[in-house]
Amino acid sequence: MDKPALRRRALSLWRSLDREALSFQVLKALLPWLKGMGFQDILLYHPLPHELDLLALPQRYPARYYLPKVAGTGLTVHPLGPLAPGPFGLLEPTTQAVDPGVLDLVVVPGLAFDREGYRLGHGKGYYDRFLATVRAEKLGVIPKALLFPCLPRDPWDAPVSFLATEEGVHPVK
Repeated sequence: MDKPALRRRALSLWRSLDREALSFQVLKALLPWLKGMGFQDILLYHPLPHELDLLALPQRYPARYYLPKVAGTGLTVHPLGPLAPGPFGLLEPTTQAVDPGVLDLVVVPGLAFDREGYRLGHGKGYYDRFLATVRAEKLGVIPKALLFPCLPRDPWDAPVSFLATEEGVHPVK
């Protein structure tokens, strides 16, 4: 199955899931892992309607939090703060950009992931370009129902190192 067909299948699966319950379960599974790893500078994301919502994390795990912002063909990193509408219907931070080198964890959304940490996104490449330049650990968050055995890959696709589902956080294979 090609990426456009997989995107349609993934969006259909997302519509059948209880996103609120899954977000809570993933957040609950994530907390002991974060405490064990000791991350202090974490890039979250503002969720699209079909993505897991982890924005309660700052109230549950003490760290410095950041959000990405679309800038041209890439992403910039901004401290968590006031939000304003941006491209693609996303709310984006209005704070000043910081050097992505401050990050020690990037939390990555996706339509689907595979067991080797490769992500199926929306096809614009923002996260792939960003992940290729940042040295922080990369954590994909996804319901288990959208964790596929293998996804098609392009040379520029950047995998994550860990995957968080409602069942816990695991290193990729």
